[in-house]
Amino acid sequence: MKIIIRPIVTEKMTKQTESLNDYGFMVNTKANKIQIKNEVEKTYGVKVDSVRTMIYAAKKKSKFTKTGVVTGKTNKMKKALVRLAKDNSIDFYNN
Repeated sequence: MKIIIRPIVTEKMTKQTESLNDYGFMVNTKANKIQIKNEVEKTYGVKVDSVRTMIYAAKKKSKFTKTGVVTGKTNKMKKALVRLAKDNSIDFYNN
């Protein structure tokens, strides 16, 4: 099971990284906080202070086209906000 899917690199996460030393990751929906912490420490070689997770439910979407109504849904996703210890940082652009 792959735990970390991808890092979240947005303008909002960049501000949180600079001020609070928080980093965001999209993670597997079945992964728990301990697994996320161990994976980040092993992958990036840093010390993790805390992990906060949030689960986003799948949403139903529909749009009207010439041929009729097309329905579908978005995927369920889980985000993890990882706070690193002082003097630790992750450079996503060089890794």
